[in-house]
Amino acid sequence: MIRLLPAIVLALGVISYLGFSAVTFQVGQWQQAILLQFGRPVRTVTAPGLHWKLPFVQNAEFIEKRLLEYDATPKELITLDKQQLVVDNFSRWRIVDAQKFYESVTNEAGAQSRLDDIIYSTLREELGRVTLRDVVSGDRDKLLAEITRKSNERAVAYGVEIVDVRIKRTELPAKNEANVFSRMRTERERQAKRFRAEGEEESRKIRSLAEKEQRVILAEASRKADIIRGEGDAEATKIYADAYNKNAGFYRFLRTLEAYEKSMLEGTTIVLSPDSEFFRLLQNSEVPK
Repeated sequence: MIRLLPAIVLALGVISYLGFSAVTFQVGQWQQAILLQFGRPVRTVTAPGLHWKLPFVQNAEFIEKRLLEYDATPKELITLDKQQLVVDNFSRWRIVDAQKFYESVTNEAGAQSRLDDIIYSTLREELGRVTLRDVVSGDRDKLLAEITRKSNERAVAYGVEIVDVRIKRTELPAKNEANVFSRMRTERERQAKRFRAEGEEESRKIRSLAEKEQRVILAEASRKADIIRGEGDAEATKIYADAYNKNAGFYRFLRTLEAYEKSMLEGTTIVLSPDSEFFRLLQNSEVPK
């Protein structure tokens, strides 16, 4: 009997553990549970800790309470301006109504399948209302907020809350990429030609205006030079006249010497008559008074 005592204690312990496990279940901090009775949900447990159940009649199905993430497969969508885009998106979601979730989609795999349909249809609907430029460089936060709101409204029926929808990457399909780049290149070349033409036109205007201003400045400078030159000639004539009037004889003498200097160069032969006026000063060395 003493030899059988450890076996008896072990058997009683196992029976007690199995009996205790049959009437209780443990819910973790990150979990919520649905109590099923013959496969039908009868109660939802969201508080963590130890809970009771009917043995052999009820069993607990555990459901995640934390924020979950679903990374969708990239899909092709068409924008308002008929441009095809390959959109790679992901979403964050959580289970807010465990019973509705279990009754509608059963598990996370079923929920992700529904989310894929919901988010894809919402993306297709919203991106079909905007252009490619809006998707790439527009107010993407506002667009994604609207997609999240509409997706969440459709997901409520499955006991799920969609917290956020985000686009990781948008790119053109490989078959359309070359055509789009060609159109972009053509558009840039057209703009470049327009800019060059506008630049040439502006250049001609500036050059024409500069040439006009140059002619005006030169004409004005020439006019002022003629006036100054005329005034100088008049002043010189006046000085000569005044000098002549003061001493006409000396003035004739001085002018004759200047004439001799300019005409009687080395090697120059001058033939004059003895009574020539030009030769008179050479005959008479007396300086006029």
